Amino acid sequence: MGSRENLIQAVIDGDRQAAENLAEEVVAGGGDLKEVTERLTDAMRMVGEKFNRFEIFLPEMMLAAEAMTRAMKVIGPKMMVGAGIQKKGKVVIGAPSGDMHEIGKDIVITVLKASGFEIVNLGTNVDALEFIKKAQETKADIIGISTLMTTTMPGAGEVIELLKEKGLRDQIKVMVGGAPTSLEWAKAIGADGWAENASQAVNLAEQLLKK
Repeated sequence: MGSRENLIQAVIDGDRQAAENLAEEVVAGGGDLKEVTERLTDAMRMVGEKFNRFEIFLPEMMLAAEAMTRAMKVIGPKMMVGAGIQKKGKVVIGAPSGDMHEIGKDIVITVLKASGFEIVNLGTNVDALEFIKKAQETKADIIGISTLMTTTMPGAGEVIELLKEKGLRDQIKVMVGGAPTSLEWAKAIGADGWAENASQAVNLAEQLLKK
């Protein structure tokens, strides 16, 4: 296999050092880095699907996500300065107040970045007002809220209500997701969309930019 195929496999296998080294080889070899990134994104989608089918477990998925991150740290800067690479929208993303989990959110961030989105990562335990302040400050198109706890799910609704109070609801889209969430819940709180996994998050973000 060539460097590209080996890189894809390294990400799937969660081999972080190999992913970084092979990414450097791919960059040095030239070619279409956008295509490479799309294939890496597809690889992460495959990993996510395997996780959903219980073929792999959380540690394996996180290793793959970390390998993807290492590869994109090498490829991303080169790709964005290349000709014909279209930057997409800006997403402010974080976990709501009380939720300390990076898992899930960081996978979504990696895949969104790989798909051309600019990301402002607020981290975990983010107050509802902070989501809005940062979205205004950075002129973000979308606020993304990821929660892995049922007890912190109300934080997403608080963000939406604050946007309404400040007269900003029509200006900033809100997408939500996370293990305990559902489409029905997202509709109930008035979110613009819900994503079950990272690949759906990319598709959703692209759709929201068109509205």
